[in-house]
Amino acid sequence: MNILISACLLGVNCRYDASSKTIPELEELMSKHTLIPVCPEQLGGLSTPRSAAEIKGDLVINKDCVDVTEEFIKGAEETLKIAKIYNCKYAILKEKSPSCGSEKIYDGTFSKTIIDGDGFAAKLLKKNGIKVIGESEINSKLHEL
Repeated sequence: MNILISACLLGVNCRYDASSKTIPELEELMSKHTLIPVCPEQLGGLSTPRSAAEIKGDLVINKDCVDVTEEFIKGAEETLKIAKIYNCKYAILKEKSPSCGSEKIYDGTFSKTIIDGDGFAAKLLKKNGIKVIGESEINSKLHEL
């Protein structure tokens, strides 16, 4: 099965601070499935590194007070295109991200306060029937994959 995955979880240094967040469960996943890496923020045209961004209302604002909503929308749309090309039914995404966060995201104040909500890419994938799993849920959800 093809599974969409946040590229940063595979070790690609594509996060806002040019780092990655590799997860230990990858070997087991890769032995059974084909992982399709994506970085919605890069797909939307943002550079790496870039200023951290958070969702505030319906907008995505970076730490420099620049509205980057259009880039996040484009990145979500491009991510969905890739998911459809590879017929992905599941996506493993970076938690709390304004692109990839599922169920929980930062509140837009850059205070590390977490609220209920979805990132732009996660929301669009879910709307199109793709099951989104956060990286901390992999162990409990591996039986589904």
